[in-house]
Amino acid sequence: MENFVDYVKIRFRSGKGGAGSVHFYRGPGTPMGGPDGGDGGRGGHIILQAEPQEWTLLSLKYKKHVYAENGDIGRGALKTGYDGDDKIVKVPLGTVARDAETGEFLLEITEPGEQKILLPGGRGGKGNTFFKTSTHQSPQYAQPGEPAEERWIILELKVLADVGLVGFPNAGKSTLLSAVTAAKPKIGDYAFTTLVPQLGIVKVREGQTFIMADIPGIIEGAHEGKGLGHRFLRHIERNSVLLFMIPADTDRSIEAEFNILINELQEYNPDLLDKPRLLAISKADLIDDELEKMLRATLPKDVPVIFISAMTNQKLQELKDTLWKILNA
Repeated sequence: MENFVDYVKIRFRSGKGGAGSVHFYRGPGTPMGGPDGGDGGRGGHIILQAEPQEWTLLSLKYKKHVYAENGDIGRGALKTGYDGDDKIVKVPLGTVARDAETGEFLLEITEPGEQKILLPGGRGGKGNTFFKTSTHQSPQYAQPGEPAEERWIILELKVLADVGLVGFPNAGKSTLLSAVTAAKPKIGDYAFTTLVPQLGIVKVREGQTFIMADIPGIIEGAHEGKGLGHRFLRHIERNSVLLFMIPADTDRSIEAEFNILINELQEYNPDLLDKPRLLAISKADLIDDELEKMLRATLPKDVPVIFISAMTNQKLQELKDTLWKILNA
């Protein structure tokens, strides 16, 4: 999955506007005609366009400069210069653009087919015809075109999914995704088996589906950039529902682990805690009914809980039904 790219930095430049023309009509019998200088053409825009078939910024990884075409100059006989060609940059849904120097948010692409101007092209200058008046019949000047806009811009991808899986490495997120979707994420028993987001379509019942994302696991201190840090946390900003996963055999108490996860989200972006949440206790096949009853007494009280096992399909249908209900509440 080294082809997954969710961050690129590119220098974009729109096109400058063409200069207006200073020109006077000359023709048979009219050696000293009036002004007929045309306007300059608009410079090309830099446009971001949603491409639903793309799910990574890989196609932009090696592009360091993207420039649009300049507008053409105006000419005599009231001829307007041609507009510079726009530069259309195709990006996946969930792409956010920021100024690389200031961090200023510029725009985001979230809808299929959506187009947004990232950098507008400069307007073309007016030709001398525009400045003709009753008292000023022969203007000897025209406008220059507006300059191009050029800046370093960061494009970041935030995965769009209905349900995002939140948990420490080895919580069983990849196993769950492979059990309830057709996705085939890498599964292992060591930290950071999942290094990039994995998406899968969950079929709940006939005609009912939603998208689930398995995202790299949190570690304590992720909000400070430790582990996969911000790269992970960025992706859960776009999920509608957060499914917290904690294994039944965790070394810490389930409540302590849940509180650490909540704290990491809060430190990174408090708005994440406004999202609906559900807690799934994974690997429930490893415990008996008595131990489950004991664990339930220690669970956090402010979140609904389901004990599941992706290995034995225990309560997976109940989990899917519950998530569907939350998504459509």
